[in-house]
Amino acid sequence: MTIREQIEAMEQENLSPFACLSVNSRGRDFEEPECDIRPVFQRDRDRILHSKAFRRLKNKTQVFLDPKGDHYRTRMSHTLEVSQNARTIAKALRMNEDLVEAIALGHDLGHTPFGHAGEYILNEIYEGGFRHNEQSVRIVEKLEKDGAGLNLTWEVRDGILNHQTGLMPHTLEGRIVRLSDKIAYVNSDVDDAIRAHILCEEDIPLELRKTLGMDTTSRLDHLIHDVITTSMNTDDIKMSNETAEAFKELRAFMFEHVYKNPVAKSEEVKAKLMLEQMYKYYMSNVEELPAKLIHLLDAGDDKGRIVCDYISGMTDQYAVDKFHEFFVPVAWQVDTY
Repeated sequence: MTIREQIEAMEQENLSPFACLSVNSRGRDFEEPECDIRPVFQRDRDRILHSKAFRRLKNKTQVFLDPKGDHYRTRMSHTLEVSQNARTIAKALRMNEDLVEAIALGHDLGHTPFGHAGEYILNEIYEGGFRHNEQSVRIVEKLEKDGAGLNLTWEVRDGILNHQTGLMPHTLEGRIVRLSDKIAYVNSDVDDAIRAHILCEEDIPLELRKTLGMDTTSRLDHLIHDVITTSMNTDDIKMSNETAEAFKELRAFMFEHVYKNPVAKSEEVKAKLMLEQMYKYYMSNVEELPAKLIHLLDAGDDKGRIVCDYISGMTDQYAVDKFHEFFVPVAWQVDTY
């Protein structure tokens, strides 16, 4: 018996009857030999972790564009926080941690530079629409490894695709990530907003703090405990009614006071203009795209789609550098004094 088979046997013995077992995966689009050590979801986790798209997350905005300080979240630190939250919940509920971690690490691979501002502008200007969850799946299926993709299992791709509000993954592991994502970003965004002096703790309505916790640490602790106790021994992943309602109100509060705050979003107009101009430039000069993307055009993908592929894959700084290259005269790019 291989090490992988021993691990699979332990899953069958120890995991919840509601868990998704590795041996029950619907499989990959392209069959390949099994690893003798790692079950399928662990292999997926490793493939995502070693991907170029994952490494780029460290230089992509979460909420605050060009924050002045080293402790603001990036898209990568957010991803790691989602993974940590999700694994804590999964372990307590005896769900498949490898599947949870793979989905969590891959759920935001398709995010644009400049946070949701970049996503909004690409969705506006590309007639086919742009949504980061769909782009994340496109990355793992088609763009990584120079067009070969990562050949991930169906369950991981399903969890990545359906982590958005309004969608629902087919596995409980995917639902854990979906909820952990919201828990992570709301709590970390409160913390970052306080750091940026946009909020103070006392600005959050007292009734919400009494229900969820009086600071970011206690709120995170309460939310994770609530999901675990409410979901224990059930075939669903959810919060209690009281906590879910308070959390919904906290999210609404954050949208009003932070996500739409002119201080937090002061640079977004510039970011959107930059990406819009670069989109138009590449649409008129598609030959300047990397050869691996031009090959997709030859294979039948439309031009706007592959321009979105390129722009959405950029880090914040790379996008700024390319904008300077195309639209700022060389003499203005350096200080001549």
